[in-house]
Amino acid sequence: MATAEQLKSLIRSKFSKDSERFFTIALQVAAHEARQGHKGLAHDIRDIIDAERKKKGPKLVSFPKNLQGLVLTEDPSVPLSAMVTTQAVRERLQRVVHEYRQQEKLKSHGLKHRRKIMLIGPPGTGKTMSGMVLAKELHLQLHTIQVDRLVTKFMGETSAKLRQIFDLIQQEHGVYLFDEFDAIGGDRSLDNEVGEMRRVLNAFLQFIEQDTSDSLIIAATNNPKLLDRALFRRFDDVLYYKNPETEERKALIANVLGTFMATRFGWKQVLKISEGLSHAEIDHACRDAIKNAILTDRNKISAKQLLVTLHERQETHKGARG
Repeated sequence: MATAEQLKSLIRSKFSKDSERFFTIALQVAAHEARQGHKGLAHDIRDIIDAERKKKGPKLVSFPKNLQGLVLTEDPSVPLSAMVTTQAVRERLQRVVHEYRQQEKLKSHGLKHRRKIMLIGPPGTGKTMSGMVLAKELHLQLHTIQVDRLVTKFMGETSAKLRQIFDLIQQEHGVYLFDEFDAIGGDRSLDNEVGEMRRVLNAFLQFIEQDTSDSLIIAATNNPKLLDRALFRRFDDVLYYKNPETEERKALIANVLGTFMATRFGWKQVLKISEGLSHAEIDHACRDAIKNAILTDRNKISAKQLLVTLHERQETHKGARG
């Protein structure tokens, strides 16, 4: 049963109409029951709380004034089943979700669930999407920290802002994505690193090591070679992303085109010209083809019509590489 203090706190929060405090204490009760071996009761309590929270709608996070605009919050709607990625990445994401849902069971054995994750790969390969998927699967809000803005706008105060963000991570349960993470995670041994940025990185290393919240912390980067090696051991898992292979490209194109895809579709040339493009570039090419079809009053898209927009993306891709 719940402790005497928990019962009294539950009653106080109910009469003071502090629903978030009520939910927090109820979850503590669930955790207490799980530790006592009452897994079914703990699961039932969490299900009741989740159902009530859904009725009330998502809680709006109140950010400190000087963090507004640096942290973007959303309620993602993309499930893991809709994500086209490698089987290896899918299994690693499923493991994060599974361990999160079974965290009390792990804690009862003195173990912690994975919740500090690093994502590495080229632009447009699904790193940000993974943050959205994890938030959706765990029924949490996604908070994206604009790391480049954090650094360039508050150069002399970045460490202080980081402390505020980690305070927020502790107070507001959610998924926190540090996008373009190499902006603050640069190798401290590089000759061109200024003292300020070394202090910022040292502060981040300290904050993430000391963090004991239940929030998920995700760091995404396109440039792993720029990262300080000390960062890697602070994360529970590192996931590597790459541009889609043949079967992934085929699945992605079929998913995006949907009912617009012609019955007889010439895959050979489409798969050939899409090679080397990222998930995002292929997605954009498909959506461009759909817009062209709508504007010309067509309800189907042939391989030849998709090749036009894929070729445009290839030209843009080549231009970006120089």
